[in-house]
Amino acid sequence: MNLEEIYSELLSNIGFSANEIQQKWLDLEKAYSKKSRHYHNLTHLKEMIANFEIYRDKLQSPNEILFSIFYHDFVYSASKKDNELKSAEFALAILSKNINLNKQLIFDAICATQQHQQNEIEDINWLIDFDLKILAKDWEDYKIYFEQIRKEYRIYPDFLYKPGRAKALKHFLENEFIFQTDEFRSLHEEKARANIEKEISILESKK
Repeated sequence: MNLEEIYSELLSNIGFSANEIQQKWLDLEKAYSKKSRHYHNLTHLKEMIANFEIYRDKLQSPNEILFSIFYHDFVYSASKKDNELKSAEFALAILSKNINLNKQLIFDAICATQQHQQNEIEDINWLIDFDLKILAKDWEDYKIYFEQIRKEYRIYPDFLYKPGRAKALKHFLENEFIFQTDEFRSLHEEKARANIEKEISILESKK
């Protein structure tokens, strides 16, 4: 998958010039390639876009959701609570008035990747599920994922990180469903819950 090609085609289709696209791609690539990003990086975008390509036909507003994927983690700091809001604000800031996109949908979609809760807009539910698909990977891949997350939070010692991570994971289990679309629930819910339970047991066994 060539992320730059997908990005360039999207921005070209919605009205950006070639020069604008090149600069914006460099900005995006730089943001997602910071050394502090062990998980929230270009590989994460590729995995989300792979799912987007599979389910594109299910979306009412595919351009808005694809744009939201590219920018949903543009601003990311493990010590901050407003990454999604800042990312959403940045995403809208680069869209001029003549760009033919639903800006409210983009803003709401990116912000929704913070809480991962059921949304009345089905396109946003698809975006949430693309973001959470990692939870249903085979165990070895899931293990790599949570080790990458730990590296992103390395400023926190274990006595702070482990209970905090366990609490966040238990929040997923307390919801009726982890995934928001029927498709992802039927395919991935069981695996995701098993992975999360296993990670929680590891976190709590090494206190």
